[in-house]
Amino acid sequence: MVLQAEEGRGLTTPASRVLVATAVPAERDAVARAFPEPPAEVDLPGAVLHRLPDGGPDLLAAGVGPARAAASVSAALTAAALDGTPYTLVVSAGVAGGFLPAAPVGSLVVADAITVADLGAESADGFLPVTELGFGTVTHRPPEDLVRQCAAATGAATGAVLTVSTVTGTAARAEALRRRHPGVLAEAMEGFGVAEAAAALHGTPVLEIRAVSNPVGPRDRAAWRIGDALAALTTAFGKLAPVLKSWKPA
Repeated sequence: MVLQAEEGRGLTTPASRVLVATAVPAERDAVARAFPEPPAEVDLPGAVLHRLPDGGPDLLAAGVGPARAAASVSAALTAAALDGTPYTLVVSAGVAGGFLPAAPVGSLVVADAITVADLGAESADGFLPVTELGFGTVTHRPPEDLVRQCAAATGAATGAVLTVSTVTGTAARAEALRRRHPGVLAEAMEGFGVAEAAAALHGTPVLEIRAVSNPVGPRDRAAWRIGDALAALTTAFGKLAPVLKSWKPA
């Protein structure tokens, strides 16, 4: 574990070390633009990190979907642990679909619940989450104090962010998700996988931050605002940097 001396005392405390996992390089690069110095590439077994200097986070384009994201993040966490420099926080970040009107295009969302929306079984009575089948989990909850601090720093809304393996493309499915998950704000494809790798397997706290690029509902590429969402992600991490650097698990 990385240790740093507490000024004026003989005590040591764990240094904050943050891994930010995005799906694709464009999201990773949007986060990197929030920091003044460019990152350096670090090759790992199964992953390539972009390491920011001066105590900035490590950045990882972990891949699309929960399975690939979980595998990549687990590889990075394992490499850090074996190197004696484990991460203290993992952040799933990127663009997302937002449920209107609570999460309009261009807005930010910080998850207070990271929930997998489609892990379970269909039945005559509707969808059954895997927990109702008697095993597994469907939700990871980020640290409440960190969620509050991040929302205060960025002005983001807080609420559930769903992880889906198939992006919603109809009004009917959007409404079904709203009914199953009251108060949901956004959907993306990696958060739950990142949380399974970080929180469930490695015992590392996890956070999810999303910039809304499109409404959840009928698929309409003309309504997507990817560039605006990436710009919002850059702005958000500029404000989040001191929060993430100073936060430590209770």
